[in-house]
Amino acid sequence: MYARGRSGPDRCVVGVRTVWRTVGDGEFYCPGCGGDRNYRRRTGRRRLVAFGVPLLPRGPAGPIVECTACRTRYGMDVLDHPTTTRFSAMLRDAVHTVALAVLAAGGTEARTVRRAAVGAVRAAGFVDCSEEQLITLIEALAADTGRLPGMYAGGGGLGDGTPCRDGFDPRGTALAIELHEALEPLAPHLAPAGREAILLQGARIALADGPYRPAEREVLATVGRALLLCPEDTDRLLAGARPAAS
Repeated sequence: MYARGRSGPDRCVVGVRTVWRTVGDGEFYCPGCGGDRNYRRRTGRRRLVAFGVPLLPRGPAGPIVECTACRTRYGMDVLDHPTTTRFSAMLRDAVHTVALAVLAAGGTEARTVRRAAVGAVRAAGFVDCSEEQLITLIEALAADTGRLPGMYAGGGGLGDGTPCRDGFDPRGTALAIELHEALEPLAPHLAPAGREAILLQGARIALADGPYRPAEREVLATVGRALLLCPEDTDRLLAGARPAAS
């Protein structure tokens, strides 16, 4: 309820006022500004006010997130969206992990495959990536034996001619875990076209030296699941993919 003074604007006669208190801060993606901004995390107390005098408490308010630039207030779930900087890093890591997984499944002997993988990783943001770096990482993963029995042993080996011991493929399992860790947090923040693009990048690496090998198909199926693509869409995309340009 408001009353107009003789020479002043409307003033509150009876209402509820919230007194805010800042309890934290950080950086977030502000939907209102459309970019990364600083925020204040705030809680408050509501009080009944009469003629500008606070009277009865009306309970707590918040917590909320307030953009320091546009002052817009949001629920705490706005912090679930990664910042632009964080999102870019997640996307780079996702492409890098997919390229490694496809190389590990299909082998690194073919130069066309190595060049396709390096091209995808560089385009994602790792501009200094080289064939030697990718091969070194794959060899390091092959030495990791502290994982569960492998997923990609069905292809008959590690993809480079090395047979699997009793169906155990530490490199395949390590990369399966890496795929889920890299892709699952990213997938909800990607449009369907973005998720499909990541899968197609892996497909084109696999096709750079000829048709898919069984182990490559299994890796790419894992990529599709981690990206929240249904199996039918994954099969359709893999069937329509074209080899990477040399």
